[in-house]
Amino acid sequence: MKYEFITHSPEESIALAENIGKLLRAGDCIAYYGDLGAGKTTFTRGLAKGMGLPDEVSSPTFAIVNEYHGKGSLSLYHFDMYRIESSDELETTGFYDYPLEESVFAVEWSENIEDAFPENVIRIIISRVDDDTRKIVIEGDERFANTGY
Repeated sequence: MKYEFITHSPEESIALAENIGKLLRAGDCIAYYGDLGAGKTTFTRGLAKGMGLPDEVSSPTFAIVNEYHGKGSLSLYHFDMYRIESSDELETTGFYDYPLEESVFAVEWSENIEDAFPENVIRIIISRVDDDTRKIVIEGDERFANTGY
């Protein structure tokens, strides 16, 4: 199922993502698609907020993964696969060592490792319309039907 939203500011994108974050559950893997500067990390800030995570989310570009943990809530593992050319390289990143079955993954530049995702991956496509406006398409199950902000 596809759900399409238009946001007109980073704050609206964060609010939409916060609503989605409240719906996430252990084992969810989010695959982001979008150009540089589209707002993938901004969206992840909202997811973390909706999941009840207290940490400040930042881009994992140089670390490959940033981990966010809260008391009594799911953990979020935020990956950046920009420098990974294929799923064959994932072994060296430790990707398979993280516990997806008991947490949530959010993966930027996911097109580089498409074949490594579980069958029920949630795809989030973020397109830049102008400086502030984003078209956000969510491909996932019926949980995301009424996630307006």
